[in-house]
Amino acid sequence: MASDRTLITLFLDMLGAERGASVNTLENYDRDLTHLSEYSNIALQDLDRDCVRDYLKHLAARGLAPSTQARKLSAMRQFYKFLYADGLRGDNPTLGIDSPQIGRSLPKLLSEQQVDALLMAARDRVEEKADLKSLRLLAMLELLYAAGLRVSELVSLPKSAVQGGQPYIYVRGKGDKERLVPVNDRSLRALEAYVDHMKTPTDTPEKGSIWLFPSRGAKGHLTRHRFAQLLKELGAEVGLLPSQLSPHVLRHAFATHLLSHGADLRAVQKMLGHSDITTTQIYTHVLEERLKSLVQSKHPLAEPSKPKQF
Repeated sequence: MASDRTLITLFLDMLGAERGASVNTLENYDRDLTHLSEYSNIALQDLDRDCVRDYLKHLAARGLAPSTQARKLSAMRQFYKFLYADGLRGDNPTLGIDSPQIGRSLPKLLSEQQVDALLMAARDRVEEKADLKSLRLLAMLELLYAAGLRVSELVSLPKSAVQGGQPYIYVRGKGDKERLVPVNDRSLRALEAYVDHMKTPTDTPEKGSIWLFPSRGAKGHLTRHRFAQLLKELGAEVGLLPSQLSPHVLRHAFATHLLSHGADLRAVQKMLGHSDITTTQIYTHVLEERLKSLVQSKHPLAEPSKPKQF
């Protein structure tokens, strides 16, 4: 019988080779299955349906969000589906187990004024310092908001993604799918200023890197966690709380602001890299909620709120 670690490694190798799973996806599956292995006193190859249910009850008792529980169950389903398909098990113990109910939540959103304030703060840093780090942050912010990239796509952009002043970039997204994303003049100018500064003589290890946003870290490029940290630090300068701001919130802002100005839903779907338009439709719900709130508070026939009785 193969060890848990061996089976997990075989599963991850299959996901990477046959399905083109991203590094982030592989890391998440590895973490979830390793946690299951550490929790269980039974080898993963022998785990039965009751054990799976006990594990899910354990996660719920620890107070994990339903979305987290559902993600871990999804990892188990894919893992045992792989073991069954490869003849390493005669059944799939996750069959018949329902996922935890997850409410449909609307994405957090920044107003256009808040995004403008954030970008202005980044430009002020460039005016004040004009160093590589300030130029890099401005270029990343402009690009994130102009193209609506996932943060993993942004930080892992190769230099070849930018084609000498062309109004688009090449992005490799989920499932190793490549798409062409248009960008505006302002983000291109920020990128050009950053790239020109990188060409200045330097002895840093990043010199000659294939990455657009290189670093000394193990991955060779700036990590999404580090970028999120830099973003929150900048947000604090304009009065945004850490809970209000993340790279993904800027992706939401990109989509919602485009739709509010009349952009076609299909076009936004393509720019975001969504395979299914129903995923993109969440942003129409955001706009509907904002419209309801606007009508209720600003319409001349809206009922005024009644004062509380004490």
